[in-house]
Amino acid sequence: MECERTPEARPAEDAAADLAFDVFARACPSRATLEHVTGKWGSLTLTALHESGCRFNELRRRVDGVSEKMLSQTLHALERDGLVHREAQPVNPPRVDYRLTPLGRAVAERLLALIGLVEERMPEVLTAREAYDGRRGESAGTPAGRGGR
Repeated sequence: MECERTPEARPAEDAAADLAFDVFARACPSRATLEHVTGKWGSLTLTALHESGCRFNELRRRVDGVSEKMLSQTLHALERDGLVHREAQPVNPPRVDYRLTPLGRAVAERLLALIGLVEERMPEVLTAREAYDGRRGESAGTPAGRGGR
């Protein structure tokens, strides 16, 4: 299935229901959302917000290593995709809170399951890396980590 709109003009909700999404199709909008959700900062931001909503700086401290600019861009993309809700409080100093939408919560729960699996199986990953690096180091003329064959 490819991402093609039906020719009838209908309200956005009805038209969206008639779309066939295929993340493998180049023009499918699901690719961008998948990138926002599964990118390093998107997945960490979504799962950090899973427990409870928080303010920008709280979130930045929780997602260790993310820059202010990158977190801001990530939050904008996730908000645009309907995964994060941004609420600005009309107070001085300004207060902005972020929380997951119901859709964002569903996505975060699946990401948390994946993260749990990865963390649980890291000993196997580290063993595989060590074996791979050992084999690559023994290969004549191919520097390890350069993608040579």
